[in-house]
Amino acid sequence: MKLFRLRRGSAACWARQDGEFLRLLRGDPFLGLEETSETQPLEAAALLAPVEPSKIVAIGLNYRDHAAERGKPIPKEPLIFLKPPTSVIGPGETIRIPAWAGRVDHEAELGIVVGRRVKDLAGPEAAQGAILGAVCVNDVTARELQDRDVQFTRAKGFDTFCPLGPCIAAGLDLAKLRVEGRVNGSVRQSSTTAELIFDPAYLLWFVSRVMTLLPGDIISTGTPAGIGPLLPGDTVEVEVEGIGVLRNPVA
Repeated sequence: MKLFRLRRGSAACWARQDGEFLRLLRGDPFLGLEETSETQPLEAAALLAPVEPSKIVAIGLNYRDHAAERGKPIPKEPLIFLKPPTSVIGPGETIRIPAWAGRVDHEAELGIVVGRRVKDLAGPEAAQGAILGAVCVNDVTARELQDRDVQFTRAKGFDTFCPLGPCIAAGLDLAKLRVEGRVNGSVRQSSTTAELIFDPAYLLWFVSRVMTLLPGDIISTGTPAGIGPLLPGDTVEVEVEGIGVLRNPVA
């Protein structure tokens, strides 16, 4: 099932995909949803970021080929960092690159959406039931600032540096989904989640031992090799099999 969050007048509401249409829903996925009889064409919908997370927990160097291209050793445990909720934008919204930030890269990723409050899960097997679904994430990164600062907060924390969308796909098998990053239609990143060093359930368990995760929080599982620069005028796409295409212009 694909769940979309969209703007209706001055409010946001939820809908599920029903062919070429969206069927509007009452409530939200974390407390419960109820179908209505109202529909609208998906193509005409004003889509929003599918969640408003209290935090985005991102994972660094979680593909061996990306660690190699960065000249880094394979992590012995997940390398976690935070992106602020103010970095989130939705499908079609503009990634804005500060003129002074130097090179800024795309990073195509699978994100998992936390479905309930979790802390200190018993193990990775217990994490499966806490995953609501999956989204596409673009972990936009000011690469020169990352290399200069060593830690990641400034480089990855700018407003608009965390596009999410286009929907939450529930019920997917996350074990072997194709992840692709494209700029102006040209493929730059292509891999599958089978290449992840630490899988989504392990990551959720690991992070839950560090911090309380709330409904709607995102764990972004890392990016494969092929990262590259974004320039004003570009259009960047992240596509994850079974979820869809997250597309954003760059300015």
